[in-house]
Amino acid sequence: MKNTGKTKENTFLKGLIDGLPICFGYVSVAFAFGIFAVSNGLNAPEAILISMTNVTSAGQLAAVPIIVSGGTLFELAVSQLIINLRYALMSVSLSQKLDNSVKLADRLIIAFVNTDEVFAVASSKESVGKAYMFGLILSPFLGWSAGTAVGAFAGSVLPAVVISALGVAIYGMFIAIVVPVAREDRHVLFCVIIAVVLSVAFKYVPLLNTVPTGFTIIICAVAASTAAALIYPVSEEKEGAQ
Repeated sequence: MKNTGKTKENTFLKGLIDGLPICFGYVSVAFAFGIFAVSNGLNAPEAILISMTNVTSAGQLAAVPIIVSGGTLFELAVSQLIINLRYALMSVSLSQKLDNSVKLADRLIIAFVNTDEVFAVASSKESVGKAYMFGLILSPFLGWSAGTAVGAFAGSVLPAVVISALGVAIYGMFIAIVVPVAREDRHVLFCVIIAVVLSVAFKYVPLLNTVPTGFTIIICAVAASTAAALIYPVSEEKEGAQ
């Protein structure tokens, strides 16, 4: 049975402190998202509402063009499912770290802000309780929401040329995430190249460029990941070693 006692390493305050670096990191990314959302046609309250109810940078970035272009709810839902599917796997893994103080309702709240960074910090612990996890997710959530608010309101008042320049920042973030990994792992590089080629095709090839944005994201993501999995399968021995 997992330990349910509170220690200095398993309290709300400790979780809050551990979440501060994530919070500060999220502010800049969320600021860029706020700028991006407003520059694409959403107003500040809409951008803030999206961040407060999603907490997923890639999903939100993909959702804005779909929303602005009047895409269907089905298109929006499926694109979000594919982009954010990893969170379900991360939540299943994290559930093995939660002690008996974490009930079903608590798990649902924790899963809502179980981002990559929150998962990494919590997974580094031997066991985590309700108080610690609530502290750990609170500061990142506030940072993400506040950063979006500042960016969205700034995007409403700044000159168009400044908004355009700042809007590139969100793409720069994803490039900074993908490029270093792709340079070190040819499997990832292959997957990225397939996704880029397909994206360009759906942008410029006649007929393909009529496919709605959401379905383009779905097709590119599924096709690239499937191709990489089929051509570069991970052996059971290698997976077990990891």
